Amino acid sequence: MRTLRRLVYGEIIQAVAFVTLGFLALFFFFDFVDELQAVGRPAQQVYQLSHALLYVLLLVPSHLYELLPISVLIGSIYVMARLAQSSEYTILRTSGLGPWRALKTLLTLGLVFVVLTFAMGDYLAPLTDRTAQLLKARFQGRITVGQTGAWLKEKQAYNNYSVNVRSLSADGSMGEVRIFEFDNQGFLVSITQAPKAGFGNDESWLLEGAERREFHTRGTDTGRVTRTQLPSLRWPTQLSAEMVSAALLSPDRMKTVDLFQYMRHLEANGQSAQRYEIEFWRKVFYPLSCLVMVVLALPFAYLHFRSGNIAGYVFGGVMAGISFFLLNNVFGFIGNLRNWEPWLTAAAPGLIYSMISLAAFGWLVLRR
Repeated sequence: MRTLRRLVYGEIIQAVAFVTLGFLALFFFFDFVDELQAVGRPAQQVYQLSHALLYVLLLVPSHLYELLPISVLIGSIYVMARLAQSSEYTILRTSGLGPWRALKTLLTLGLVFVVLTFAMGDYLAPLTDRTAQLLKARFQGRITVGQTGAWLKEKQAYNNYSVNVRSLSADGSMGEVRIFEFDNQGFLVSITQAPKAGFGNDESWLLEGAERREFHTRGTDTGRVTRTQLPSLRWPTQLSAEMVSAALLSPDRMKTVDLFQYMRHLEANGQSAQRYEIEFWRKVFYPLSCLVMVVLALPFAYLHFRSGNIAGYVFGGVMAGISFFLLNNVFGFIGNLRNWEPWLTAAAPGLIYSMISLAAFGWLVLRR
């Protein structure tokens, strides 16, 4: 069995690596061509060709995370079909490789790809993608979303806060910050705004050039507004840099732990967390799709053909991988619009393809 595993694993890993390299080269070319239109345009600094190359290179881990399950499917189909075409798999079957042992062998390799996909999507890709966005913001302007920026809420012991952050700069600081303070009865207490703010080390924000307006609507001070100019102001808060980035950047660029914490923050402050819950469960289930892909590839080893090429089968694998990727995204959008259960929305594509894989395995392998 050790020799058999070495043969199958070596062939599949080489095929998956070759397919992944081809996909990454293709996406690298498309991203680089798209960035060429921004080269040479003066913004805060001149965006040069070297900056464009570095930006595109930093996007590679994100593409690798997205493409790895599809590459596993295509590479596994190619190897299984080629072994069947050359009758090598028939020899392996006569040597004692039964269907269940073959399935177990492929699932073991699939677990390796699951761990690799999870590590890529939860550690390397968020770091490089965030670095890429901040690099681009340094030369092409600040990161922002919509016309009004991002809105966040926080409940503290005595007051509630609504926070608006217009943009995120390349150095990690926030631009055009506004903090609306309300008491427990819902009355506006104060408005604090600053052109720039940073994150402190003690769960606080440091507002530079802050202007604070306090509204006195109780007792003898009814209708009075006090305006104060402060060179700097420390505002204690539990809104971290990851939470602000989550509001300004796409949630698929966050770590699983950060997504979970941000979901709990939204729920605690009465905000809708549906979009982030779906993305959280997608990040949980997406690496497991590698297991589905290797199961889907196993029936190709039991197809009986001896002549002709295997391009048609590989093309079918490409179409299956693309359809899985599209279905995964479509279910995310529909689940967000229809308020479906987040975990079911994220797991549905994998469940559908698992049933297809098991049905093909049962019909082609066990029954025939």
